[in-house]
Amino acid sequence: MYLCLPKLNNTSDKMKRKEVIQGVIQTMQQEIPFPVLPRDMELPVRSGQIITVPGVRRCGKSSMMKIVANRLVESGVSPTHILWVNFDDERLASMTSDELDEVIQAYREMYPDIPLKDVFIFFDEIQTIEKWELFVLRIYKSYCPNIYVSGSNAQMLSSELSSALRGWPVEYEVFPLSFHEYCRFKSLNVSEYSEEGRVVLLSAFKEYLHASAFPEVTLMTEKSLRIRKVQAYFNTMLFRDLIERYKLPNPETVRYFVKRLMSNLSKPTSVHSIFNDLKSRGVKLSKDSLYELTGHLCDIFMFFKVYKYSPSIIKEANGLPKYYFIDNGMRNNVLLPQSGDEGKLLENMVFLQLRRHLSPIQKITYFADKHECDFVVQTEDYIEQLIQVTFTMHDDETRLREFRGLKEASEATGCKNCIIITLEESDETVYEGLNISIIPAWKWALHSTPNP
Repeated sequence: MYLCLPKLNNTSDKMKRKEVIQGVIQTMQQEIPFPVLPRDMELPVRSGQIITVPGVRRCGKSSMMKIVANRLVESGVSPTHILWVNFDDERLASMTSDELDEVIQAYREMYPDIPLKDVFIFFDEIQTIEKWELFVLRIYKSYCPNIYVSGSNAQMLSSELSSALRGWPVEYEVFPLSFHEYCRFKSLNVSEYSEEGRVVLLSAFKEYLHASAFPEVTLMTEKSLRIRKVQAYFNTMLFRDLIERYKLPNPETVRYFVKRLMSNLSKPTSVHSIFNDLKSRGVKLSKDSLYELTGHLCDIFMFFKVYKYSPSIIKEANGLPKYYFIDNGMRNNVLLPQSGDEGKLLENMVFLQLRRHLSPIQKITYFADKHECDFVVQTEDYIEQLIQVTFTMHDDETRLREFRGLKEASEATGCKNCIIITLEESDETVYEGLNISIIPAWKWALHSTPNP
């Protein structure tokens, strides 16, 4: 039984598009099993749910779904039961929501004897088509119980989707490689803790701290090619995902604003101050438009916003936020290495690792009063952990600053689980009755990776 299709004025265009769709489906089927490396997180197979896979462009969302397709085929599912369409394909870029039914019709014409209930559907980068969510919900409720959807826009795959699909989707957010995954991609043994093994892991971590963690870039051996690829990623995010999608004027002003947020990494950021700076340069841009821009940057997963901790929701929302960036290597390519960046890069890495495994009932804030604590990790109304990040604790002034920040945050939150993450120092100490663990970043990053 075919789906009811909308009438099209141009039959020739419809036929050409259907042929393209069939070619895309068949090409993907012929490539199974896909040559992909495993990740720490795995998507469920045969869940009977709409599985949404949001994340920044090129972070490995498609690979995560390809792993599912591989597992299905390994379990006996024929590749003909895999319907995979990548809407980032330029040949499908002009499709509208009214034309999405053609995807199903194209597949049914290829395999008329396969019931849709037995098909596994993968829609990659579907956010390019407006109102796609209603189509997906209709297919899910009426025909196919196994649908995977990926996209590079948080708003589309969270608030808009949840509203349209009324709680149907299950979300698995994907990030660039963790240090654990980076070591796997580099064929390094992360369980080797001999003296030689620790030296190798520390060296790899120093490389990871400055390098791009995008999977494709990590596998490249030529440095100049890695740089060009990361720059291409950034430009695509900036122009296609941000400027074109949100129809933003003044691309150069947008680029400057992005670089300002990058340079202020790990520090409270005042949009008002940037607005005044732009105003003094003669740039005509409203303050509200800059606040909207920060929201768009978070929506495309380029930045993550962290609020100042407060028991009061109102005070928390009114404090100056911090912004963390999706990839250290990309930041380095855009800004070029800056003096004093080591500590910022380490703190950014720690945030990304925390954010990578954040559950829906958890949140991350920072503490600031007389002293500061970099991260307050909270589950529901319970403060689980306080974390300071510093590149080194070799001098007494730095040690005292980090200790005081933890002590004040501990008194304000009641949390006694306190750690300091450094590049390579390890210790257990007590400051004014507060037990504090000092942990090397490479070891913390490996141990904080949960089993898939």
